[in-house]
Amino acid sequence: MPTRPTDRQGLEVLDPDTCLQLLDLSPVGRIAFVSAGEPVILPVNHVRDGLGVAFRTTSGLTMHAATVRASMAFEVDGYDEETRTGWSVLLRGRCDLVDDDEAIARLDDLDLHPWADDVERPHWVRLGAAELSGRRIPDRHAEAT
Repeated sequence: MPTRPTDRQGLEVLDPDTCLQLLDLSPVGRIAFVSAGEPVILPVNHVRDGLGVAFRTTSGLTMHAATVRASMAFEVDGYDEETRTGWSVLLRGRCDLVDDDEAIARLDDLDLHPWADDVERPHWVRLGAAELSGRRIPDRHAEAT
């Protein structure tokens, strides 16, 4: 059985292709950025857009971050409580407000509808992957069999 690379904590290090596949598995992730010197972490539902992710927003902190192309991180994860396994993918880069009509139409075709729908979120933000990494807690029971 081939040995998978692990980090110092014994977690399996995921390759970029696996990270991209996992981004599609969980519809909700978290964005993180700094605003007025303080960390901001917000849940968003997203779609994968090439090597990055895209999500909708309204005016406010997130839109401002995109307007100034702030550094942003996006994290998504999944776990199985029964087997005590899980994974996490982290994408870091600069965010952009999508303002090109063709790109907006392409993203609109992906049919993403914000779960928190009390407020209209007409703007698309895209976070490109300058850095993509992931870790997985392996299923120790499956490896023993």
